[in-house]
Amino acid sequence: MTNQLSISFGQYSCAGNKSINQDFIGCETPSGSTLVNKGIAFAMADGISSSDVSHIASETAVKTFLADYYCTSEAWSVKNAACKVISATNSWLYSQTRRGPNRFDLDRGHVCTLSALVFKSHHAHVFHIGDTRVYRLTAEGLEQLTNDHRLWVNEQQSHLSRAMGIAEHCEIDYQSLRLSVGEVFVIATDGVYEFVDAQAIQHEVNNNTSALDVAAKNLVDSALSKGSDDNLSIQIIRIDALPEKYGGEVQQQIETLPFAPQLEARTSFDGYTIIRELHASSRSHVYLALDDESNQQVVIKVPSVDMRGDPDYLERFLMEEWIARRINSAYVLKANAPNRQRNFLYTVSEYIEGKTLSQWMTDNPQPNLDEVRGIIDQLAKGLRAFHRMEMLHQDLKPGNIIIDANGTVKIIDFGSTRVAGLAEHHMENVQEDILGTALFTAPEYFLGEQGTTRSELFSLGVICYALLSGRYPYGTRVAGAKTAAAQKRLQYQSVINEDSVIPRWVDFALKKAVEINPYKRYGEISEFIYDLHHPNQRFLNREKPPLLERNPVAFWQGLCLILMLIIVVQAIR
Repeated sequence: MTNQLSISFGQYSCAGNKSINQDFIGCETPSGSTLVNKGIAFAMADGISSSDVSHIASETAVKTFLADYYCTSEAWSVKNAACKVISATNSWLYSQTRRGPNRFDLDRGHVCTLSALVFKSHHAHVFHIGDTRVYRLTAEGLEQLTNDHRLWVNEQQSHLSRAMGIAEHCEIDYQSLRLSVGEVFVIATDGVYEFVDAQAIQHEVNNNTSALDVAAKNLVDSALSKGSDDNLSIQIIRIDALPEKYGGEVQQQIETLPFAPQLEARTSFDGYTIIRELHASSRSHVYLALDDESNQQVVIKVPSVDMRGDPDYLERFLMEEWIARRINSAYVLKANAPNRQRNFLYTVSEYIEGKTLSQWMTDNPQPNLDEVRGIIDQLAKGLRAFHRMEMLHQDLKPGNIIIDANGTVKIIDFGSTRVAGLAEHHMENVQEDILGTALFTAPEYFLGEQGTTRSELFSLGVICYALLSGRYPYGTRVAGAKTAAAQKRLQYQSVINEDSVIPRWVDFALKKAVEINPYKRYGEISEFIYDLHHPNQRFLNREKPPLLERNPVAFWQGLCLILMLIIVVQAIR
C-alpha cells in the first residue's frame, strides 16, 4: 500500500465509418492535495446522429465537467460537487437549444449522453445519463454498472429517454463503489460495447497490462471489423494502488512540523509577538498575539503537551483552521490567511473582543424576545454558511458562541465539525463518537445515527429555548435516552410559565424545532426563523379555544339550525 491513489489507464476515440466524431472523452489526473481531496476524474459523452451540433454538446459536457469539478470546494462530497457541475452544464445545453433555430426539435439540439467516473480515496463514484455504459471488470467477469436510458419503440427503433440538454433539469444516476487493487473499469459508447464482449475486453486488458492505450485501440478496431457503423470510444482504468491513510494538507503538517516551544508574554514566535495567555486547558493553550507584519491582534492556539501523542486529536486540532479558511461568513470565526511559511504546529485566527453566549446569558438572565431573535437570526446565518459547504458544526452551544463588542454573534470551535468531502476518506463507514455537548446534542446522535442539518436545527432550538427560559425543553434527560423507546417517552416542556409574556405560537415553533423525531422538525432552518418572527396560522388554529367557549350564542344558534334542517328533511320524506 502507498499513501496515494495510483491508476493506469488507456483511451481511444474515433469517428469510425462516419464523417464526424460526435463522441468526446477526457480525463484529469491531478497530483498533490488535489489528488487527495478531489481524486481522479474520467468522462465520456456521446452525441446523437440527428443533430448537427451534438458534437459541441459532447465536448462541452466533458470539458466542463473536468474543469469545473476541480473548481468546487474541497469540503464538498464528490456526489454534491459532480451533480452541481453536471446540472449546471445540462441547463446551459438546454438553453442553447432553446435559443437556436431548432428550439422545438430536441433531436437536432445540443443533446448528448454523459458518463463520468471519479476515483477518490477508496471509492469509485459513478455518474450517468444516457446509454454510454460503465463496466467493472473483475475475475468473475464484466459487470455493467449503469442502466441504458433508452426507450424502445419496436425491435429496430429506439430513442434516448434521458440525456444532457433534453430538459432544463436532469436526473442523474449515481452510485459509489468500494475499490480493490487490480480492478478494471471500462467506459464505452454503443459503437464499441454492442460489438465486443467481456471475453474480448478481458483478453486485451490482460495482454496489454502496461499499455492500456493499445488495448483500447485494439477493441475499437475489433468493433469496426465486426460491423460497427457508429462513432467508437472507450476508456480503460486499472486501480494500481490505494492510499493507506488520508494524506492531505492537515496530515502533512502533523508529520512534518514540530511542536511549538513554550510561549509566554513578549515571546517572538514565527513572526508574532505573544501578548498574554487567554486560556489554558489539558487539551490546548490559547494566546493573544500581535502579527508583526500586519500589526493586527490574532489568537494563536497550540496543542497541550498531554495531547501531542494523540494523532486523532491533532488532526481535529488542525482541521479547525482548515475549516475556518473555507467558510466566509460574518457570523463564523475567521482564520488568518496563511501568508507565510510556518515552522511549528499551531493555528491562527482572528481575535474577537467580546464574551461567550454563556457569559451573556449570565449577565442577561431575562432577555426580551427581540434580543433572543436577534441572536438566533445571526446563529442561523452562521449555520447556513456551514451547510452550504456541506459541513455540520455538531457542537453548537453557548460556550462555542461569542458576541463581540458590536453585538455580532460568531460561531467558534470547529473541533467536532464534520466535513462531507473529508469524511469520504474514511476506509470504513463507521459511526464517529459523539463529540458535541450532551445538553445541546440532537437525540439521533445517541441512537448512533449520523447527523444532518436537522440535527443542527435541534441545537439551535435548544439554545433559543434556554435563552428564553433558562431551562431545557426535555430537561437533562435526552442524553440518557439511548433507545428509540426511551426517546418516545420524553415529553416537551413548554417554554411558557405563569409569568411569561412569550406568545404561544413561539412555543409551538420551538416545539417543532426540537422534536425528538428529526423528520418532524422543520425541513430548513429558515422556516424556523420565519415562524419565530411571524405567527404561523397552523399554530394559531391549534391555539384557538372551541367555538362554545369563544362565542356560546353562535354555537347554540348553529346547533339549532342544524337540528331544524334535519327536521325539515325528515318531514319532506
